[in-house]
Amino acid sequence: MWGSSGTPADSFYEVRPECSTDVPKSRFKIKAGKTLSSRKWQAAFSPEGYLDIGKTLSRIHRGGIHPSIRGEVWEFLLGCYHPNSTFEEREQLRQRRRIDYARWKEDCRQMFPVVGSGRFITAPVITDDGQPIQDPIVLMQINPDKGQALSSQENGKANGNTTNRASALEPVKDKKIIQWLRTLHQIGLDVIRTDRTLVFFEKQENLSKLWDILAVYAWIDTDVGYCQGMSDLCSPMIILLDDEADAFWCFERLMRRLRGNFRCTDNSVGVEAQLSNLAEITQVIDPKLHQHLETLGGGDYLFAFRMLMVLFRREFSFCDSLYLWEVRTHFSCTFMLFSLGKC
Repeated sequence: MWGSSGTPADSFYEVRPECSTDVPKSRFKIKAGKTLSSRKWQAAFSPEGYLDIGKTLSRIHRGGIHPSIRGEVWEFLLGCYHPNSTFEEREQLRQRRRIDYARWKEDCRQMFPVVGSGRFITAPVITDDGQPIQDPIVLMQINPDKGQALSSQENGKANGNTTNRASALEPVKDKKIIQWLRTLHQIGLDVIRTDRTLVFFEKQENLSKLWDILAVYAWIDTDVGYCQGMSDLCSPMIILLDDEADAFWCFERLMRRLRGNFRCTDNSVGVEAQLSNLAEITQVIDPKLHQHLETLGGGDYLFAFRMLMVLFRREFSFCDSLYLWEVRTHFSCTFMLFSLGKC
């Protein structure tokens, strides 16, 4: 797929003109007869909707997936739908999942009305002991109208204006809610830094969609919550899938495989086992390189921490990183089928 022939796929993921020199040039190319096309994808289904996953994975391995169908193919690769399900069964499951997501999102909105509002926050809104933070920036982000009123109040103090301060939140006692509210601004800070070279994220609605999905996930995954790097993993989902709920479920399925990377204790980080495995593999495959890294003081392989944490999202172009994910997922699916005696 890295050869010179084929059609570049960068046009499907437009880069902002001012950032064109700052991003790696994609090497993935769409190749006729090799890349999984829309026609081949549709032909892989039986009249009832059963998917010939073996042939599909073979073509993905040879040439990747055409960007126009990536989202719907990924729903199978990530395990949202079983290949042996019918069209009707998948549609029923899709609708149930959309209802579940809508319910969780509404629960979050009830606790913090910015969720689902088309906005997001980048400033802390609550203290560790559950007291609302009364700050003009916070109030402006939570409620622009009240924030403006507060600014007018502050500016009018010299004239004797004694209007009560606008209140963004009530005091909170539930520790789970406090912890969740404490993560929301960190999600916002990461959202505005995620894939900012892409035209897609110039739109506020797409940034808020990414923030909403991560906020809802942080609420339902009480074990891991939100950690830096998750925005890099979620970003492709909202680009590839138009429906927010569908994007959420793809992200949730991906996190089932990767959430161990984000588990940290006082003594270890989640990705530590992978770093150790990388060191052992390099020592066997390329002992000279391993020795060189040891000499430089990099034998702990911490330089690869980010690469493994977010699956090379920041090391390659957006398009190339998606192809890398597809190949990785292909081998995972192939192993699963082999274990089940399907291939």
